[in-house]
Amino acid sequence: MKMDQNAASKYHQTFEISGDFPPQPPSKFFDDDGRPKRTGTLWTASAHIITAVIGSGVLALAWATAQLGWVAGPTVLFLFSFVTYYCSCLLASCYRTGDPVTGKRNYTYMEAVKSNLGGFKFKICGFIQYFNLTGTTIGYTIAASISMMAIKRSSCFHEKGHENPCGVSGTPFMLLFGAVEILLSQIPDFHEISWLSMVAAVMSFTYSAIGLGLGIAKFAENGSIKGSLSGISVGEVTKTQKIWRSFQAFGAIAFAYSYSQVLIEIEDTIKSPPAEQQTMKKATLISVVTTTIFYMLCGCFGYASFGDHAPGNLLTGFGFYEPFWLVDIANIAIVIHLVGAYQVFAQPLFAFVEQTTEQYFPESKLVTKDIHIPIPGHKPYKLNVFRLIWRSMFVCMTTLVAMLVPFFEDVVGILGAVGFWPLTVYFPIEMYITQKKVPKWSNKWISLRILSLVCFVISVCAAAGSIAGVLNDLKVYKPFKTMY
Repeated sequence: MKMDQNAASKYHQTFEISGDFPPQPPSKFFDDDGRPKRTGTLWTASAHIITAVIGSGVLALAWATAQLGWVAGPTVLFLFSFVTYYCSCLLASCYRTGDPVTGKRNYTYMEAVKSNLGGFKFKICGFIQYFNLTGTTIGYTIAASISMMAIKRSSCFHEKGHENPCGVSGTPFMLLFGAVEILLSQIPDFHEISWLSMVAAVMSFTYSAIGLGLGIAKFAENGSIKGSLSGISVGEVTKTQKIWRSFQAFGAIAFAYSYSQVLIEIEDTIKSPPAEQQTMKKATLISVVTTTIFYMLCGCFGYASFGDHAPGNLLTGFGFYEPFWLVDIANIAIVIHLVGAYQVFAQPLFAFVEQTTEQYFPESKLVTKDIHIPIPGHKPYKLNVFRLIWRSMFVCMTTLVAMLVPFFEDVVGILGAVGFWPLTVYFPIEMYITQKKVPKWSNKWISLRILSLVCFVISVCAAAGSIAGVLNDLKVYKPFKTMY
């Protein structure tokens, strides 16, 4: 039976309050799970992925390549891209349990784990995923403040000369970034931030292209390729530091490719037919190939330009002073991108907390009631008091932690190490083996296990290197007095 638009809207509102959507045949206004028709496409999914992947991590790749050298640097970049793509395709297949077209949908990464692996691993996955999402928002707050400080310092260097220290405190910029995120966090859910992802994706290409262009210009100015086959030499750093920094570089590269923790949520925005996993696999290929090309170019040209002394952040470490206005444009693009990327990573966590709270307190008007605020020319905005309070508190918490631990390279390395193996490799492989019933000790089973084991060892080494970096930074650190 067909419904008119008003009837459909009323029908949806009835279930929107409780959060339950009864299964029903697909219709003009609803999908097969009773939720409003999804509208995502190959290009919106690609934009979400690129927004999540090409983050501030790209700017640390020249530094990471400098630690590893001309042989290991590009090789590790390529291997991480291949592992990310392969495991992402395995994970995309887990969006529906059973039949890939009509099977039960899993709306989140955690639901996919619960459907395929059961309760215990579900709880472990939930802790790791939401810890990683929270950590990523903290890392993005740090990165955005560093770029805002760089804009101010760039003008200072231009006016007063490169020898002037031009010290700037990061705390006000972190507070400014947090205030903007409090406002944007009131966007109700993932389905309504496609426009923000599109803008952020354009910004990521903008600053990556500027960083690449400046790297090429610097390389042309030098007239020679800097760097060595084995990376930064012992003598520049001690043998122990060389080992730790190499491990830390693994973490930085892993972080640069991390987006698995939001893959299922992105896939849940895609319309069908064709089957969601088909579109998602294509979006994954487009995004990973695009980002890998950018990463190779930025990492390699950055290293060729600066050699062993490549800065930890290509656009804020002042490898480039001029043209100062172009460096400023790049840093503005970074800030705008990180504003959007913060939301891409925070929305799954917001949704989890709000749905869980609604299950425990279904009668609470604070949790379930929406206040309709009219907006001229648009549909009314639904203000939820609990959402306003909880999301604002979350942003305040991440901003506070960012002010306490403002070590960008180390935080990036730890997040990459902690999230890469379990979320990008282990759980997707385990779910694939379970879902496809891969025979034990078959060639495919052994190959998948070896891949998982190798990635685990790399993650442990990367975590150790990044923790050593944090401990070293803490020796001279004073809280709330971050100066660059």
